[in-house]
Amino acid sequence: MHVITSQQLYDAPRVSLAKREKVQNVHVHRVPTTAFGRSALWGRGFDYASYYCSMWRCARSLVGRGDVLIAKTDPPFTSVFAVRIAQQANAQLVNWLQDIYPETAAELGVPFMRGGVGRCLGYLRDHSLRRAQANVVVGRLMAERVKSCGVCRERVHVIPNWTDDEKLCPVAHADNPLRREWGLEGSFVVGYSGNLGRAHEFQTVLSGAERLRAHPRIVFLFTGGGHHVDQLTQAVRERGLQQMFHFIPYQPEDMLKYSLSVPDVHLVSLRPELEGLIMPSKFYGIAAVGRPIISVSSPEGETAGLVRRHACGLVVEPGDGTSLAEALMLLSKDPQAAADMGKRARAMLDDGLTRRHAFVRWESLLTTVMTART
Repeated sequence: MHVITSQQLYDAPRVSLAKREKVQNVHVHRVPTTAFGRSALWGRGFDYASYYCSMWRCARSLVGRGDVLIAKTDPPFTSVFAVRIAQQANAQLVNWLQDIYPETAAELGVPFMRGGVGRCLGYLRDHSLRRAQANVVVGRLMAERVKSCGVCRERVHVIPNWTDDEKLCPVAHADNPLRREWGLEGSFVVGYSGNLGRAHEFQTVLSGAERLRAHPRIVFLFTGGGHHVDQLTQAVRERGLQQMFHFIPYQPEDMLKYSLSVPDVHLVSLRPELEGLIMPSKFYGIAAVGRPIISVSSPEGETAGLVRRHACGLVVEPGDGTSLAEALMLLSKDPQAAADMGKRARAMLDDGLTRRHAFVRWESLLTTVMTART
């Protein structure tokens, strides 16, 4: 098994990792790229383009007849290159879609993505999906999107993302050193963990926080980074909400179960126009630590459906700060209800969304692909 990736770290593009490494019999090939980082779209574009060139050369040297090539959509359009590599090598192609481009870029306002360039990229993407032996998506709405691209139903498979649910487990507030270290003892903590990027909105949180000024026990904790963090920080200062907000950088992996367990409730946000194009993977880590989820998203969306179906949180439409404030007040006054929602979130994971469940589905799919190859 070989993995091709870049030498960069997600939040530290200037870091250059080892070109080659062997991890539990998996050969990792880290190819060189430019290192502009994720802060600006033009810089990210250069990084992507340089990665495609390096990835192409590396994959051409590795992929042989009868191999299975899995193309993951980060960066986007990897499948466009992978389908050609698979054809030339007489290999089997499996696309693994974490998001759908160019539609996502168009909805986020990336220049040219709604015009001819976007249509051309969409055509190439559709070709790569139709020629693949299988396309794995991370949600049912995304599956419908892919089918609408002309991909036959039998080649679309839903395998949700996962988290390390064996390492991530609920940590009681009394046993959590971060609650004390971050000065949050006695508070009702509303958490947001991970990337606050272009696909997420924060105006609903600001609006809700303004309605909760008279309730100093309720605080908002943002752990991570992303495109919108600086804008949110500035907006908090302008509105005089500094006492209600805490901003913490990304935490080390070995502290994740503690950082995710600090909040009493977590927010998961997705702009409605991106439903079916993106699935917030932070959902699974929150469920693993047994915390309730407030889905700030379309009521018909993927996360909203899971929250309602499993009664593991509440759903608030983007822009409805009043409903968000009411939901937070409700949970802060009824800790048992919040705890019960968190238990149901973990039960939802254990019933069919664990890492082991996902691996079984992947093993079954790849066995089918390899059998068809012979």
